[in-house]
Amino acid sequence: MSLHSYSKLWTHLVWNTRNKQKVLPSKSVRKQLSEFLYNYSKEKGIYMKINYVNQEHVHALIDLPTNYTMEQVVKLFKGSSSHWINQNRIIPQKFYWGRGYGAFSVSESSVEKVAAYITNQEEHHKKLTFLEEYRNFMEKHKIKYCG
Repeated sequence: MSLHSYSKLWTHLVWNTRNKQKVLPSKSVRKQLSEFLYNYSKEKGIYMKINYVNQEHVHALIDLPTNYTMEQVVKLFKGSSSHWINQNRIIPQKFYWGRGYGAFSVSESSVEKVAAYITNQEEHHKKLTFLEEYRNFMEKHKIKYCG
């Protein structure tokens, strides 16, 4: 009998555009990027339950597979998507993601709640800026915010 590696590591990922600029204003562009990220994650064997692309940041709920580190996954998502945006001239200017990311653990019992939160991003951002939202995440997860 051989050993196998198993895990269930739900993670809520958040990353932003360079300088948190709202360079993705068009809903159709954001939808295309969302579909790209979803399909790319499938291609790489990373289960992405849901994602939402905002004007200056992205939320994604993934189950981190055993053959990737968190950093590798984020690099794949950010690198492939910025390449895709620039190669296809999705926006007129050169596109860059910002440095870093947030990765927040999600218990199995909270997966649907987090998925609903991600789905309702448009509503959330009528009340909170991205920075306010991000600081709330950091506080909730007891992470000191340095940015």
